[in-house]
Amino acid sequence: MGAHLGALSMTTEPQTDDPRDQRRADFPVIKTVQLRWADIDTYGHINNAVHYELMDTAVNGWLGEATSTDIRTGSAIGLVVETTCQYLREINFPGPVQLGLRLARAGTSSVSYDVGFFIDNAGPAAMARFVHVYVDPTTRRPTQIPPEVRAALTDLTVE
Repeated sequence: MGAHLGALSMTTEPQTDDPRDQRRADFPVIKTVQLRWADIDTYGHINNAVHYELMDTAVNGWLGEATSTDIRTGSAIGLVVETTCQYLREINFPGPVQLGLRLARAGTSSVSYDVGFFIDNAGPAAMARFVHVYVDPTTRRPTQIPPEVRAALTDLTVE
């Protein structure tokens, strides 16, 4: 299990600043996703918007599994407030794609995830950042990360 997440914040730094140097082993959780024919665009590779759909599915799917809860109905819900993606190589149909998940930072109400897209044993085809801010389901005001989520985040830390 990963390092203890303090009450307020935790940051995990990648081993290198060059995203091309990342490997699957740098990500504590790997989620495999099979691509669909509809995921490719006119240029023959997966469309940039598909990268965002895949990371959303991987992060939220992992959260549901790791917390054994329905993440849509908890005391707080995670809203996506920021995503970025750096495209390094093309990803082609039929896949599959392996998405590596790693904790980048956990604050009081927000969590930043690093997501690596892997298609072979080389470096990632893409590197992304995905940020949740936890809010009260009724008021939509920021609130603390739920304890079950904070506990699960220890599985995404890199020592």
